[in-house]
Amino acid sequence: MVKVINALLAVVAGVGGALLLYWVLNFLTERLPGKWEGRIKPYVYILPALLAIGVFLLYPVAQTIQYSFANQTSTRYVGFENYTDLLGERDFQITLINTLLWIIIAPTIVVALGLAVAVLADKLNTRGENLSKTIIFLPMAISGVAAAAIWRFVYEVRPEGETQIGLLNAITTGLGFDPVAWLQQDTAKLNTMLLMIILIWGQTGFSMVLLSAAIKGVPEETLEAARIDGANERQTFFRVVVPQIWGSIVTVFITVLIGVMKIFDQVYVMTNGNFNTNVIAVRFFNELITNGDAGKAAAIVVMLMIAVIPVMIYQVRNFRAQEASR
Repeated sequence: MVKVINALLAVVAGVGGALLLYWVLNFLTERLPGKWEGRIKPYVYILPALLAIGVFLLYPVAQTIQYSFANQTSTRYVGFENYTDLLGERDFQITLINTLLWIIIAPTIVVALGLAVAVLADKLNTRGENLSKTIIFLPMAISGVAAAAIWRFVYEVRPEGETQIGLLNAITTGLGFDPVAWLQQDTAKLNTMLLMIILIWGQTGFSMVLLSAAIKGVPEETLEAARIDGANERQTFFRVVVPQIWGSIVTVFITVLIGVMKIFDQVYVMTNGNFNTNVIAVRFFNELITNGDAGKAAAIVVMLMIAVIPVMIYQVRNFRAQEASR
């Protein structure tokens, strides 16, 4: 009950405080001369938002960059030592390769599967389309940790001779083969691919919904014109539909890509980065929490921010181009 009361008080105080703040700002600006009120009022209204961005975003970014040049306790500057130590470490190089594989493979498969499902579901009757889309979208309602917990039972392995509760090993042993430690393979890339399946399973529904909406927005006249000109269904799809929904495809790809670059929960729950499956976010967590090395943890965050910036710039430009073409 105490927690509920505290939560209600926090909501009331937060909303009430915001209303009171803007009421005071509006009251003060209305006391200014006519032309000054019109000039200053817009800036007064966005001032709280700018202050919040500065306090909760810009300041932490600047502090993180500063800490990345300090030792593990952030008490002494060590220059680029954290960066050189990380980039020269074999395990961190494997982490970067794994993250790169996630970036290249996972968003591509998510978009391809989402597009394929959207097209196939579109061919069904209304009831069949709604049912199929609902089933495929359901994993989106599950958190990353819960999805990883579900897939632990899929990949679970027990010693030979014991009852296999893992789905894959139950099938494998049922066919007469030995149980397989799926996430402990000698091939690191295979372990990483098996983890990617979890994200693909969870994100395909998101991709399907957005791309299905984009496909339904393609004017029927353009499709009819292509068919009249002799184009078959495959040619109509790739030469007429895809170019018209390309902006949506890029948006979905970049959205999934940004999520993949900071993937943490699924890898942490499944392997904690062991068996050569580590990624940037898990390595950051282990450096900060397990090893207590704030310097290297901050350096990892800075490298991740640098990697995300070009993607964000491209996304903003792509969004502006879409808006300008409307």
